[in-house]
Amino acid sequence: MSFDSLTLAYNDAGLIPAIAQDEATGEVLMMAWMNAQAVERTLETGRVTYWSRSRQAFWVKGETSGHVQELIDFRLDCDRDCLLVIVRQTGPACHTNRRSCFYTAVREGDEVELMDVMD
Repeated sequence: MSFDSLTLAYNDAGLIPAIAQDEATGEVLMMAWMNAQAVERTLETGRVTYWSRSRQAFWVKGETSGHVQELIDFRLDCDRDCLLVIVRQTGPACHTNRRSCFYTAVREGDEVELMDVMD
């Protein structure tokens, strides 16, 4: 299947959510947005590329931090409106320097941090 034959359902802004999951542990690392060009770049290069809504620019994960996401598998959900990218993560995935962006839980009505910043 080529990129051109993918049938993805982008939102009105031309974006689709992409969830990054660690290939070894199955841990959900982060969620970010992709547009059609970011999808194409990811599939062509094997380096996960997102679309930064705040900067209005492509964001190759790890390009400046060194915390690279190497694409292992690229999956579509049943409605084709969400992506799952299985990655080999180098270093932390979160910009806060934590392994995962999902480091806060709500327990008994309180927010609890589940993980520390990585060294």
